[in-house]
Amino acid sequence: MKAGLALASVLALATGASLAAGKTLIYCSEGSPAGFDPARYTAGTDFDASAETVYNRLVEFVPGSTQIRPGLADKWEVSADGRTYTFSLHKGVKFHTTPYFKPTRDFNADDVVFTFARLTDKNLPFNKASNATYPYASDMGMDSNIAKVEKVDPYTVKVTLNKVDAAFLQNIAMSFASVMSAEYADQLLKAGKAEQINTQPIGTGPFIFQAYQKDSVIRYNGNPDYWRKGEVKLDKLIFAITTDPSVRYQKLQKGECQIMSYPRPADLKAMQSNPALKVPSQAGFNLGYVSYNVTHKPLDKVEVRQALDMAINKKAIIDAVYQGAGQLATNPMPPTQWSYNKTLKDAPLDVAKAKALLAKAGLPNGFEITLWAMPVQRPYNPNAKLMAEMIQNDWAKIGVKAKIVTYEWGEYLKRARAGEDDAMLIGWNGDNGDPDNWLGTLLGCEAVDGNNYAKWCQKDFNDLIVKARSLPNQAERTKLYEQAQVIFKREVPFTPVAHSTVYQPMRKEVDGFKISPFGLNSFYGVGLK
Repeated sequence: MKAGLALASVLALATGASLAAGKTLIYCSEGSPAGFDPARYTAGTDFDASAETVYNRLVEFVPGSTQIRPGLADKWEVSADGRTYTFSLHKGVKFHTTPYFKPTRDFNADDVVFTFARLTDKNLPFNKASNATYPYASDMGMDSNIAKVEKVDPYTVKVTLNKVDAAFLQNIAMSFASVMSAEYADQLLKAGKAEQINTQPIGTGPFIFQAYQKDSVIRYNGNPDYWRKGEVKLDKLIFAITTDPSVRYQKLQKGECQIMSYPRPADLKAMQSNPALKVPSQAGFNLGYVSYNVTHKPLDKVEVRQALDMAINKKAIIDAVYQGAGQLATNPMPPTQWSYNKTLKDAPLDVAKAKALLAKAGLPNGFEITLWAMPVQRPYNPNAKLMAEMIQNDWAKIGVKAKIVTYEWGEYLKRARAGEDDAMLIGWNGDNGDPDNWLGTLLGCEAVDGNNYAKWCQKDFNDLIVKARSLPNQAERTKLYEQAQVIFKREVPFTPVAHSTVYQPMRKEVDGFKISPFGLNSFYGVGLK
């Protein structure tokens, strides 16, 4: 704890003059990013440090909203059959100049073609050299659905899909579709350093990457040439990586950081009464859940998953873990998401029935299982350790012995995607306001090597979501998604636990920060009074 405070003190002293001038902002973040190439990752910690600082996308979300606005594309046209998108690109956009890269040209169509080729073409020389995978693009089926990306002229790009994707524009507004510099990639490829794109990023975004010390600090400079005039109000942005929420709060109180991530629910009342702070909040577009790896016996049996599900005391978890800042979850998406099936109900908490289900599955004496607990706070789960302990106790009542396991956050996700867990605590923040971002990304067959941690691929369910994805009519899509949720509730690939309210503590001098419905932390237009 003392070491963490010492770091923040050094940062504050080192930037004291700028702080006085209102030009340096220190953000107390919750963990270290695994890297700075957003296409490789799926976690908000990675996106905050890359997509939300260094990069832009063709289409972007209005800050604090699920609505899209033009990004690096000024406008676009969609063909009558809904499969071809023609983007007109913004002129005069400059890539970052750093000690390791000096661009010789502005952003143009070549960069867009390279960005999408990277996501869709495994044989691209750059992909072979970097040996990277792009889980988000594959989870959403984008890698297989993009038929071709064509440069019409230096500032016009045409993207053709194999089949209609009703959420295509929302999808490419997401962090993983951040536009990369083709010129920088060529330079790295020729130098045999393709992997460097993940450690020394180059983008067109509001902040220019300077340095990263794992588990300690990330430094950025404000981009003086940013193409959106007026959106860069900071000379410097610093991420002070502080994994302990209590220490983050101490730093915020002392002014050693101006914004902090993920407060402890127990600290909220004191924060709200502190005259130096403000704590805006909004209903979370998120879900915390317990995933069951259906490739591991006996979790392949639906009766076993149903038994584990009905043994969990969700109300007790919400009271103890969320402390008034959470709502009970029933479905694999929040109730604010259109197409949410309001008719579905949870199985009642029933130890006797759960035991009977285990006996029916041939396990009258229970079994042993690993239960993974996240090492970091997330918007959807403020205290995974406590939640795991409570579930462990609940499952013990039906004869299931759970061993709690954890790893460093990046390792946790990597091992989970590899299918090493039995059951795990995980969650999701909506990324684009579309139901497919929940049902497809978390439960679709295309996502079994990515965010579908349950490794659950059920044909009837998958057929419904694939069909819904191809329809332009929202009412027709809603009917299919409602049917898919019925199958989910019957098969229980994971147990939804809670939707948490999002609180964003910051000092009063912070101006212009907007809470993202997607659980991201962006500093576009943020300044200090």
